[in-house]
Amino acid sequence: MSGHSKWATTKRAKEGKDAKRSGLFTKLAKAISIAARDGGDPEMNFKLRMAIDRAKKLSLPKDNIDRAIKSGTGENGGAIIEEITYEGYGPGGIALIIETITDNKNRTVGEVKHMLSKYGGNLGGSGSVMWMFDRKGVIYLESSSINEEQELIIIDAGAEDIITDDNSVIIYTLDSDLHKIKEQLEKNGFDISDSKLEFVPKDKAAVESEEKVLRILDALDDLDDVQNIYTNADI
Repeated sequence: MSGHSKWATTKRAKEGKDAKRSGLFTKLAKAISIAARDGGDPEMNFKLRMAIDRAKKLSLPKDNIDRAIKSGTGENGGAIIEEITYEGYGPGGIALIIETITDNKNRTVGEVKHMLSKYGGNLGGSGSVMWMFDRKGVIYLESSSINEEQELIIIDAGAEDIITDDNSVIIYTLDSDLHKIKEQLEKNGFDISDSKLEFVPKDKAAVESEEKVLRILDALDDLDDVQNIYTNADI
């Protein structure tokens, strides 16, 4: 498996140090609201539970979480928001998948197009790059290493792959197995820092300029409506 990019690892580290970076609180609340549309009880709605767990890890206040849930279930009205995923290309033709949550899709697509054009990329059509990625469950452990016994527990739980980076152990699962494996690891005492569904590149693409790639990823990430960005760039 291709593994995580340097940018993804750096982004997670920055989020942990500065929860308000790039309006992160707003992004976390939007994710909770979207998830709550399938039900406001996190015990019955795994997507909502994952969104809440992540928000708590990044210090989103409880009042904000409660308001976001009520917004998603329609209890307190508010603007209608929707999830829109864009596909495109960055410098050197690298593939990009950009997940957004927005209450104004015309504004969002305009901002995404502008940033892509400004930093050497362009927007693609539906399906233009999606085929280069697999949808996977991804679980991040707090620890930066595991022993042989722990590795066997993770494998027995059904994980597809285990990799380590400079900051954490990253576990890959089938998208349909994420909930089950996360719960199994928690029962076995693993400290999980984050878990979510991600687009993982099937293969990495060489880049002409790492600096240009990081610049476009950071610019897109700074947009308030952008939730997640995935790339096949080998950085």
